[in-house]
Amino acid sequence: MGGIKVDTQLTEKDQRKILFRLLTYTKPHKKLIILAFTLLLLTTLGDIAGPYLVKIFIDDYLTPGNMAVKPMLMLGSIYMGIQIVKVFLLFFQLVKFQEIALKIIQQLRIEVFSKVQALGMRYFDKTPAGSIVSRVTNDTEAIKDMFVTVLATFIQSGVFLLGIYVAMFFLNVKLALFCTILLPVILGVMTMYRKFSSRFYMDMRERLSQLNAKLAESLGGMQIIQVFRQERRLRKEFGDINEKHFQAGMKNIKLDGLLLRPAIDLIYIMALIMVLSYFGITSMETSVEIGVLYAFISYLDRFFEPVNQMMMRLSLYQQAIVAGSRVFRLLDESEHAPAQESKPGLEIEEGKIEIRNLSFSYDGKTDVLKNISFTANPGETVALVGHTGSGKSSIINLLMRFYEYDRGDILIDGKSTRDYSKDELRKKMGLVLQDPFLFYGTVKDNIRLHNHDMPEEKVIEASRFVQAHTFIEKLDDKYDHKVVERGSSFSSGQRQLIAFARTIATDPKILVLDEATANIDTETEEAIQTALEKMREGRTTIAIAHRLSTIQDANLILVLHQGEIVERGTHQELLAQKGLYHKMYLLQNGLVERMEDAVRQGS
Repeated sequence: MGGIKVDTQLTEKDQRKILFRLLTYTKPHKKLIILAFTLLLLTTLGDIAGPYLVKIFIDDYLTPGNMAVKPMLMLGSIYMGIQIVKVFLLFFQLVKFQEIALKIIQQLRIEVFSKVQALGMRYFDKTPAGSIVSRVTNDTEAIKDMFVTVLATFIQSGVFLLGIYVAMFFLNVKLALFCTILLPVILGVMTMYRKFSSRFYMDMRERLSQLNAKLAESLGGMQIIQVFRQERRLRKEFGDINEKHFQAGMKNIKLDGLLLRPAIDLIYIMALIMVLSYFGITSMETSVEIGVLYAFISYLDRFFEPVNQMMMRLSLYQQAIVAGSRVFRLLDESEHAPAQESKPGLEIEEGKIEIRNLSFSYDGKTDVLKNISFTANPGETVALVGHTGSGKSSIINLLMRFYEYDRGDILIDGKSTRDYSKDELRKKMGLVLQDPFLFYGTVKDNIRLHNHDMPEEKVIEASRFVQAHTFIEKLDDKYDHKVVERGSSFSSGQRQLIAFARTIATDPKILVLDEATANIDTETEEAIQTALEKMREGRTTIAIAHRLSTIQDANLILVLHQGEIVERGTHQELLAQKGLYHKMYLLQNGLVERMEDAVRQGS
């Protein structure tokens, strides 16, 4: 972010950059801001006028004993009128500042959320989900506090202080000049506070982010935690992070306790002693106007009230600056999803896939794919098999443009995948994962993914096609049945069938199946194999399979080992070679035979 350091103490230059960048979000709301500051200025003038009207009453009426009714009623009416109007102005001012802040944060959250969706998979590989959630929610909320309270308080206090200084000079020039000595002292306290607090707030924000990450991880893996009795370990890890967050918070509280109210109160007492001493010495030579003394002390008290307000808000300001640095770090993240050099009007018509000399590395050091080449013609099925870590999923990731590749190329209908628009690729390529993801909503919404242009008939037709219609019809509300988080109320097989229906409903040219039948029971698998055969007709299909029985009819089977294609051919050709595929086939069938023997012996 323009050279701004992160996760360390922010320098004055860094903090100014972040502040100015945050202020750019106020540009679309100029008219509203002008109205809010006009109201603020009027309320400030009302605050300044109060003590001066009391001074007039004391010096012109009370002290001389001049109790003229009409002038006093007029003075009292003006004073009360100012106070009543000020109450209404203050209400509207606060509402307008809140409205501005909420609009700004609304815009900022949309930007952050949109940025997250545009990031490449590499970013999510290295960043915990809880940390991202913390930036979208907690950090933007801290920024909102700055716009709501800090800026309004600082500007109001600044205008108020300026008005008080003018009033002080109007009352007594010499004493007002003495009071200007206080400004460098107050600014020094503020500078010292900002210097140390930014370090503590950065630490607190990072610990809060870690807490969110640990919580998200625990909720996502609750079944594993309970099955393997990991509750104590997770509690300890969460407690350790929580303790560090507590320690960082205590450091900041101690700093607040020293440099905020107590330090300013000490300066105020010294200023009050100075003013009273001045009037005491002056009274030995000339008479002192009681009204002037009251007004000066009142202004002095009101001078330190906004200073205290500014100091108390300074902690919110520091939190907002630190939160802003974290949000902008996410917004400036360069790990984008692969860019498309889309050519206008280019469409996928046949779905022929050619992979030429493709090599790839996730970390830039170790290749997980090495010189991969093969062709999948329309209507053909190419199956990828191999042990875990052999590179099967990496081929899928590159084909779907989840990651960028720089060696070799992937062509669809003779054109590089980089040349197609992202919308065209997503529209013409259907992906079914081993662990399907279902959204909150209804079954119908999950099949058509909230594409309301898709008629309900097409949703039902797709469900019938993949054998999902039967179980959906048995649900309470059928296609309007509510889906909870991740579809946890459905069985693995039911979730997979809904995912199949979702893919078929878009009528893709290319099918990508990542072990799509792994979570389906044998009976359901037999039914779905028929559907898969129909799905593959006229479509190019790339299928990852661990169960070799599911891809025996594939036109081409590629056997991968450590990122390389070591064998290729049909099922019968590979068995005849008696290589790695043959060993895998024998292993799987041997296990099946032993399980069947065990069942027979048990019966």
